[in-house]
Parts: sequence; C-alpha cells; structure tokens
Amino acid sequence: MAANDTNDITPEDEEIYVELDLDEGTVKCSIITIFSAMGKDYIALQPLDENGENEDGDVWIYGYREDPDHPEEDPEIIYIEDDEEYEIASDAYDEYLDNKEFDELIGDDDDDDGE
Repeated sequence: MAANDTNDITPEDEEIYVELDLDEGTVKCSIITIFSAMGKDYIALQPLDENGENEDGDVWIYGYREDPDHPEEDPEIIYIEDDEEYEIASDAYDEYLDNKEFDELIGDDDDDDGE
C-alpha cells in the first residue's frame, strides 16, 4: 500500500485517498469512511478510474488497523477473507449509510423556518 495522498482543497471538501497494490496493478481509491463492527475497524473505499471517477458506484470494504504505538506509520488495510466477517462489515457499512441518510434528512428539516 502506498502512502496516503490528499487533495489541496478546502477542509470541508477534502477527500483522502489511498493507493492499493493489487494483482492487476495499483488502484487509487477515495476513502468513504472508517467504521467499527464487532470490535474491529473497517474502511470503505471507492475505487477510481484513470479520470478520478467511480461511475459504477463500487465500494470496497477492507479491514483497517492503525498502530497506536507508531501513529506516524501508515495504517494497514487488510483484505477480508472470511465471508461471515465480510457480511458483518458490509451490514455495518449499510447501517452507516442509513444513519447518514437519516442525519441528512434531519439536517434538511433544520434548514426550514419551522413553519
């Protein structure tokens, strides 16, 4: 895995990227979120094409680990081999999406004048 790369844009629009070294070559991915499930951390990535786009809507879920003793080191992104663990992580990501949509709906209501 290559070092994280960040865009030079405003903090509220900042996207963080990682590059994954796969059998097919290196793939640049945008980090969607890091989340927990069953006491483990996971990362949701959106693979990008050569134009920096993800037109198919693919999301890849991997295990995620940081070394608290060495915070300067790059985090580890771990392929999930176990189908049951992947299902747990996938369900947790779906719940994250549901909560995010709910929060956005609530936020939209806050924008109203209350009338």
